[in-house]
Amino acid sequence: MGQKVNPIGLRLGVNKTWQSRWYADPREYADLVLEDLAIREMVRTLPECQNADIAEIEIIRHPQRVTIVIHTARPGVIIGVKGANIEKISAEIQSKLTKKVQIKIKEIKRADINASLIAQNVGRQLSGRGSFRKALKQASANAMKGGAQGIKIRLAGRLGGADMSRNEELKLGRVPLHTLRADIDYGTFEAHTTYGKIGIKVWVYNGMNYGREQNEDAGQLVRKPRRDREASGEGRSADRKPADKPRRSARSTSKGE
Repeated sequence: MGQKVNPIGLRLGVNKTWQSRWYADPREYADLVLEDLAIREMVRTLPECQNADIAEIEIIRHPQRVTIVIHTARPGVIIGVKGANIEKISAEIQSKLTKKVQIKIKEIKRADINASLIAQNVGRQLSGRGSFRKALKQASANAMKGGAQGIKIRLAGRLGGADMSRNEELKLGRVPLHTLRADIDYGTFEAHTTYGKIGIKVWVYNGMNYGREQNEDAGQLVRKPRRDREASGEGRSADRKPADKPRRSARSTSKGE
């Protein structure tokens, strides 16, 4: 039986966090969840955000304010000339909400290894009638060059205009989905083609997360040199052999007797 689990939902509280961060009364919870979905759909469909490469939209609710953090690879498109676009976006969202809206822009510096942006890039090529095999190979190669340790892309639909839908998958490197401390980025996208929708799923493995700042790979276990361990006081008892006791000769033993 194939148990499909969202990699981000599986790692919530381990090395991933929630896209919506707020607390509400149980009677208001459902309405706020639907409001969050409407805000994300509104931001993605606005004309000012069409070509902004938005990867993630965080929503943080305060008692009298709603903060929307937009993660994008092209912040200049959203901000616009002298902030004209971001003012339009803020006014559009403010007209739908009763609380004050605050919008923040966060730039994604490494777009080649962001799963959502990779899925959007492949989807744009498929919508433009590009070859799906070429799109898969190009996106995977760019991600590995960008520093990813593994990537997996899966397409589902009428690929190449085929009469029957099928799945196509390409994997490079390693993607340990069952390891909770593995930093797995996950993104999806739907490409609209003349033959129907094509679903795109992307998994990107960025190394192991042990709670420290740097990411390490599980297979890379490097031992410190002996002199470094001696300087830090580690392993002295293990490196040094106990001194041999002097042996008593047979003559001394006989004399003593």
